[in-house]
Amino acid sequence: MTVSRRKADNIQSMKHLTVRHATTYRYARPVFFGPHRLMLRPRDSHDLRLVNAELTLSPPGTLNWMHDVFGNSVALIDFTQAAAELTIVSTLHLERYGLSRPTFPIAPEAQMYPFVYSAMDRGDLGRLLDRHYPDPRGIVDAWAKRFAPRTPLPTYNVLSNMNGAIRGEFAYAERYEEGTQSPIETLEKNSGTCRDFALLFIEAARSLGFGARFVTGYLYDPKLDGGAAMQGAAATHAWADVYIPGAGWVEYDPTNGLIAGENLIRVAVTRDPSQAIPISGTFTGAPAEFLGITVDVTVSRQNQPF
Repeated sequence: MTVSRRKADNIQSMKHLTVRHATTYRYARPVFFGPHRLMLRPRDSHDLRLVNAELTLSPPGTLNWMHDVFGNSVALIDFTQAAAELTIVSTLHLERYGLSRPTFPIAPEAQMYPFVYSAMDRGDLGRLLDRHYPDPRGIVDAWAKRFAPRTPLPTYNVLSNMNGAIRGEFAYAERYEEGTQSPIETLEKNSGTCRDFALLFIEAARSLGFGARFVTGYLYDPKLDGGAAMQGAAATHAWADVYIPGAGWVEYDPTNGLIAGENLIRVAVTRDPSQAIPISGTFTGAPAEFLGITVDVTVSRQNQPF
């Protein structure tokens, strides 16, 4: 009875989604390309089923797959032909099983903050507990302490309040240059992209003693179903995972104020944003020969199974 009811719940909250991610690099003349690394393919899980994946390369290349240190699927490509344009198109057909509302079981010992991870959890979380960015003046620490109560508070509320504060107090600003702002920069500018907000949330959560990691992927915009529009739906998206005993890894999207959002499509998880670049590679030639890049991401919902 319990199994069949849970199965029914999953079917009710399941979405058939198609993600198309097309990237084109343009050059002034034909150039040769160095090895490229792609992080575009998610792994199957209980909440995300990869039905089919297609990867198109122009010019063609030799493709090898590997799992990185975090268990993510990574494609390594070697090109042999010169070209004035490099196009990489990833198409994913997915089944996304999401929570209809952010409810999840938390172990009794972790329901109230502050709490202490078990020795086993601390050993396994390792560097995901450590701050990675300098904070000599304690700016990030001071901001994080806004959410640390003087008396015990439900752990869910501590993280929810932090997630909501970034959504409500910071301005979302698209930025096309590579890289991620440091958490201090995001606080000083009071604005950022989804990657910037995710990193601030992660570093603040680590400051409060939580294990946290970076997530890269996509976002299905409920506006397509008549709902409210979300930020970050027309590009790759980024958010944070926090490890909570009993619940496991829980997704927090501070850009949109989501918790365990059913519209988040996870592709990869890493310790730091620098390890979660969707496409990276080199070419042989002068920097001036690079004319530009075009990225087109669409996430659509299908009414019928694939």
